[in-house]
Amino acid sequence: MPSTVWKGYISFGLISMPVRLFAAARPAHTRLHEIHRECGTRIHHSLYCPYDERIVTRAEVAMGYEVDKDKYVLIEPAELKKTQATSSKAMEITQFVKLAEIDPIYFDTSYFAVPEDAGKRAYALLLRTMEELEYAAIAKITLHQRERAAMIRSYRNGLTLHTFYYANEIRSVKQYGKSTTKDLRKQEVALGEQFAKTLVKPFRPEEFHDHHQEQLKQLIDQKLKGASALGPEKKRQLAPVIDLMSSLKKSLASTSSANHHGKTRRLRRTA
Repeated sequence: MPSTVWKGYISFGLISMPVRLFAAARPAHTRLHEIHRECGTRIHHSLYCPYDERIVTRAEVAMGYEVDKDKYVLIEPAELKKTQATSSKAMEITQFVKLAEIDPIYFDTSYFAVPEDAGKRAYALLLRTMEELEYAAIAKITLHQRERAAMIRSYRNGLTLHTFYYANEIRSVKQYGKSTTKDLRKQEVALGEQFAKTLVKPFRPEEFHDHHQEQLKQLIDQKLKGASALGPEKKRQLAPVIDLMSSLKKSLASTSSANHHGKTRRLRRTA
């Protein structure tokens, strides 16, 4: 069973419920380690102090905030604990919002909230309320010694919590959104929409795969069998589009042809 990430209470009004949080999603990848090529031993990274020219222990390490070049304000682990907010043990719902109002750019990490036995009725009430009203709840929670804003929503008969970025954490890029192209022709827009419609189909996340990870596993299997490494993969050559209309027409024709052949194959199998 997955380990508990956080244990505490969700509260709204005078109602509180004990819950546990579990990671809802984590990146899956083939883990590689750094190996000393000469002897085949795994490399270990040590805590090294360049001033004292020696390896230091974890007990000798404090945290520091840089106030000037190579000058720090030292903060001890015990002092950090005293700064923890009340949300380290309880997250209070401060407001409800329409789920559609939250832009996905703010989402960070997702967690499943599982109720303890004593909180199951209150949990069910909160879940039912948000499902029927299509609401999401906003709260604050302390995770990994940092207070985070979070959204709670219903998901597959349970409550899921998403930490989200604060407004000042969303980056700004000067060039973003400054497109100067305002003279698109109606025919180009129509063809673009027509091409997009040929690619529309239901969202099925199980259909997406990490091609790089599949290639890496294949490489590992071949190495275990004593075979040579994989050959270089052929890459599609891309270049800036000059004639937009011509490219759209070719793309549409190619997609239509592929869809036609796919339907023909399915009909033959049925027959």
